[in-house]
Amino acid sequence: MTRWDRSEADGRIFSDGWREAGGGVLPIVAPGDGSIVGRAGIADDGDVERAGQRAVAAQAEWGRASYRTRADVLHRAAEAMREIRADVEDVLIRESGSLPGKARHEVDKAIDELVEAAGLVTRSQGDILPVEDPSTLGIARRIPVGVVGVIAPWNAPLMLAIRSVAPAIALGNAVIVKPDVKTAFSGGAAIAEAFARAGLPDGVLHVLPGGPETGEAVVRSPHTNVISFTGSSAAGKRVGEVAGGLLKRVVLELGGNNAFIVMADADLDHAVASGLGGSFRHQGQICMATGRHLVHESIADEYVERMRAATERMRLGDPLSPETTLGPLITVGQAERVQGIVDAAVADGARIVRGGTHEGVFYQPTILDGVTSDNAAFRQEIFGPVAPITRFSTEEEALALANASDYGLSAAIHSRDVARALGFASQLRAGMVAVNGQTIYDAAHIPMGGIGASGNGGRHGGHWNLDEFTYWQWVTVPTISG
Repeated sequence: MTRWDRSEADGRIFSDGWREAGGGVLPIVAPGDGSIVGRAGIADDGDVERAGQRAVAAQAEWGRASYRTRADVLHRAAEAMREIRADVEDVLIRESGSLPGKARHEVDKAIDELVEAAGLVTRSQGDILPVEDPSTLGIARRIPVGVVGVIAPWNAPLMLAIRSVAPAIALGNAVIVKPDVKTAFSGGAAIAEAFARAGLPDGVLHVLPGGPETGEAVVRSPHTNVISFTGSSAAGKRVGEVAGGLLKRVVLELGGNNAFIVMADADLDHAVASGLGGSFRHQGQICMATGRHLVHESIADEYVERMRAATERMRLGDPLSPETTLGPLITVGQAERVQGIVDAAVADGARIVRGGTHEGVFYQPTILDGVTSDNAAFRQEIFGPVAPITRFSTEEEALALANASDYGLSAAIHSRDVARALGFASQLRAGMVAVNGQTIYDAAHIPMGGIGASGNGGRHGGHWNLDEFTYWQWVTVPTISG
């Protein structure tokens, strides 16, 4: 297995190779122990402008490359990610506070995205349409959009960046990716390393870490044609406002306050296990995390007790420790934000069954009972290890509670009556629904995305990527001369 030497990426941006960043450098701090992982090079407006110019020029050549050439690069990038996966997993753990299992899963998913994207090049690229003149051939064909700006978050930095980067490159585009400063290596440098090893031509991919100013520069750049943004709903609204004003296509995958419905006839063992995974995986810092446990009143007491008992067995600590089952939140500020929501929830009438406190970045796994629809913990995306529980008495009430949110990303419903659950699912206002599963479920080939405050209806994954990263072009060709 080949090692990944991160030294050349330390404090730099990737734009025709590694170079000094115009905006200086910032330390990357491991939330688990406070150590310095490395330095992020911060791209300024000049870096964005230069990268945009180079991306336009490189895309003109890359867009004309054969489908086999593009597929080969994607497959080699997948192989490169396999080669360096141990180092990528290590930096994911240190930068984002991921537990080892989550880091392994994220690298697996990144490889899946690269392989799936390679398959896009041989999907149907258009249609033959009738033309009034029978001697003329009419073709609606897909062409690359040009340069795609990708703005990715810190919580699953590798996967949430590469799911846009890989299909965009496969379809003949150039990409400027802006990873979060806190995860500049796992969300940016690792992707640059994989594609550099794969032989992607210079100028097709640029990695420009930075904060909101860098992100806005990418959105406003005259060189970017499509913006793919993953992050909070508040930031997504800003991206949509700016991009829309510039008449750019924007793909928004935003937050979620996802409902987990447990009917009276549910398999309680399975429901509790799924509910625990939904609320506490990666400390709840996942857009598809279970934000609202809606439980039938006849089984609610037992559900609450089983959840409490399970959280008592969880062990907080440094993700590198083998005893740890729940790691740190990304920053102290994030822990304080979660604390504020929990305190407001209690003030609104909720009861703390377990947890409700933190020390620094380590937040205790928390169970809240008696959460009503006007409670802060019901209304807000918590993004922390908190399971708010709301009781219902009828299926109609459960549906109303599930849909009583501006968000519409994912949901899950547990019932032994699958036909009933499917009928219920059809009425849920969510882009993804799991029957007898978790709210957290994703794959490279499925239409991943939400509606409402969770996104603008765009979808990542499979052939749906064609809709996001290509334009339609209508071409007519005379087939009979003279």
